[in-house]
Amino acid sequence: MAEVTLDLRGLPKAQAYADLETHVAAVLDGVHDPIAAMATMASLLHFGFGTLWTGFYRVVEPGRLLRVGPYQGTLGCLEIDFGRGVCGTAAAEERTIIVPDVTTFPGHITCDARSRSEIVVPVFGPARSLIAVLDIDSAELGTFDDADRDGLERLVRWFERSA
Repeated sequence: MAEVTLDLRGLPKAQAYADLETHVAAVLDGVHDPIAAMATMASLLHFGFGTLWTGFYRVVEPGRLLRVGPYQGTLGCLEIDFGRGVCGTAAAEERTIIVPDVTTFPGHITCDARSRSEIVVPVFGPARSLIAVLDIDSAELGTFDDADRDGLERLVRWFERSA
């Protein structure tokens, strides 16, 4: 049975993401429900890497509004306008944003004061339509880098193929 949570801490990031991608593919084999996939990925990422907050903000009004989706962690913001904060900016610009120190990001939205660094990855569905953003917060400065960008962007490509 594939429903096991991997402990990815301490592994080189490239290996951790490769292992996670293989594991997610096995767990989600035959699944075509994006909400179930978001919940599964949020859990595997959160517990696998030991992050502070890990989850998805779903596009509920294209070009205008994100709403919290499946996540792991403390209470998140319920809604975020496109262009507001890291999540809204990543959604509006449809690009991954890495913030080594959230205090330096203009308009950063503080949902948990312990958050020190963040990565937000756009999630595209079939036909490359933006369906969500994946938001991961860390209690440590400078947690995320290009290896995280590459690994997470590969991971969320599941949604492009899941239709």
